[in-house]
Amino acid sequence: MEVFKTHGAFSWSELMTSDPDAALAFYKQLLGWGSDKMDMEAGTYHVLKVGDTAVGGVMKTPPEAGPMPPAWGCYVTVDDVDAVVARVPALGGKVYVPPTDIPGVGRFSVIADPQGAVLNLITYSQELK
Repeated sequence: MEVFKTHGAFSWSELMTSDPDAALAFYKQLLGWGSDKMDMEAGTYHVLKVGDTAVGGVMKTPPEAGPMPPAWGCYVTVDDVDAVVARVPALGGKVYVPPTDIPGVGRFSVIADPQGAVLNLITYSQELK
């Protein structure tokens, strides 16, 4: 099992931005990243690669996110996103996006700790493990 698929491990980074093409051009030149396009229901998703290894993604900020500025977000792997998210309110945190399926990837949620720091949690599909 990969360490990135282990409960508690940081496993993915994702940029939501108003201009994915400009961001990709910048990071490709700066860091030498490659990318592959994936067509998704919400639009094109760009999978960032170091060599042949997928390390993150870039997507256009969805309309439901409102006027948020471009931002990187981190994902932490959990064994059962529904069970972990159910504990968030009792620990003083907030759930911004309830557990939601990502077809072919797994199930994710967006939470915040009591101080307001936002974190994405994800349980990957068995076929990805």
